Amino acid sequence: MARSALTLLQWNIQWCRGIDGRVDPERIARVARDLADPDVLCLQEVAVNFATLEGSSGEDQVALLREQFPGYQVFFAFGVDVPDDAGGRRRFGNVILSRLPVRQVFRHSMPWPPEDEAPSMPRVALEAVIDAPWGPLRVTTTHLEYYSGVQRTGQVQRLLEIDAEARAHARARPSQRYTSGPFQPLARPHAGILTGDFNMRPDDALVARLGTSLVDVWRLRHSAQPHPPTFCLHGDEHGKEPYCCDFVFVTPDLAPRIASVRVDADTQASDHQPVIVEFS
Repeated sequence: MARSALTLLQWNIQWCRGIDGRVDPERIARVARDLADPDVLCLQEVAVNFATLEGSSGEDQVALLREQFPGYQVFFAFGVDVPDDAGGRRRFGNVILSRLPVRQVFRHSMPWPPEDEAPSMPRVALEAVIDAPWGPLRVTTTHLEYYSGVQRTGQVQRLLEIDAEARAHARARPSQRYTSGPFQPLARPHAGILTGDFNMRPDDALVARLGTSLVDVWRLRHSAQPHPPTFCLHGDEHGKEPYCCDFVFVTPDLAPRIASVRVDADTQASDHQPVIVEFS
């Protein structure tokens, strides 16, 4: 089968824990390769040194995924960064893997307003500027709060602000004063992809709010069909009704490049299902 210009896979991998309870980074990598042989992977719930997570031995999942994807650059952004009992650090966050060249990388903290008695954790968005076949491209991945609508609302607003800031950078005239060093002007392009586990359903008002600036690729390609479920499809640990909470959005200029969008409903390597998008 002929490859598209760029294939992206979005997946919350639940610290590599499958429905069978087994933590297996190698299985995650194998499933991803078998599904799409992606150029770019956006993964959430990646853990380092977190033996307190069910099924985990405290493995460095970033390192293990890097081993499974030779030739890819791997970038990690963690919202949770806490000590362990042995003087090390436990970290939990998002990863972007790319076999395309990567320019700048940004790590954005998400709002974390306090809310009485609501379980929550610090959240981040990871942004990488990638050399796509057609030019520079922003790829951002995130994981929004599950338990707090107040926090999700603030996090969605921050994502819109990040996108607006990037578009403004794309329009700005760069300084010619420096050609190297940290002040060197590097392109932060207009074109962008936003992926993640947003922990909200397709009919949530916050999804519509994101849609005021970005395009939901599933609705673009399958407007007559509801979003297929990406969560609780093979297990009822978090609820008995499967639903979609994993999305891929793009800036409107990328809409003509969306060749296909699909959700793999079969894998049980995580409690979420992968979303695969092909760009032409």
